[in-house]
Amino acid sequence: MRAAFCGQPNLLDNNFYRSLWSRLIFVQQTSSNFRKLCAEHGLAVTHQRQVLYEVMQGMEGHPSPEEVFARVKKKVPAISLATVYKNIHLFVESGIFRKMSMHHGSVRVEMNDEEHHHMVCSRCKAIADIGEKELGLAPRRRKLPDGFLVERYAVDVIGLCAKCQQQAS
Repeated sequence: MRAAFCGQPNLLDNNFYRSLWSRLIFVQQTSSNFRKLCAEHGLAVTHQRQVLYEVMQGMEGHPSPEEVFARVKKKVPAISLATVYKNIHLFVESGIFRKMSMHHGSVRVEMNDEEHHHMVCSRCKAIADIGEKELGLAPRRRKLPDGFLVERYAVDVIGLCAKCQQQAS
């Protein structure tokens, strides 16, 4: 046990307080990252945008705008779905978020923090990330014929996930 101050137990030895402290550090880093991203992209920092960014940081997978809205609304009850859509669109246009338009018409969003591709189940619509190595893609070319300059690759692998394959047998 770490040394106590004035005979009091060290609060960081308690898992609850350690978890709380870790969350505080995460929120401070997220807030700092968000402000820096907004400055880089010429976006105004607003409370609603910051909450949207923090919610997306905490969400796993590829949520729909409606799923993001449900989480944001818990923290900002007065926010509208239209405002969430507008800010998601703004973040996508700035390159902070990435939008996935699924082949069945729905839209999903994710943080645009690392290059990857997607495996999409044609039955249950589950989405999983897959790296370029796992796909066996050739090294990237930045220029293609006719002077086409590549900004990024987006590959969707469509098929059946393991769960749907089991259900089919």
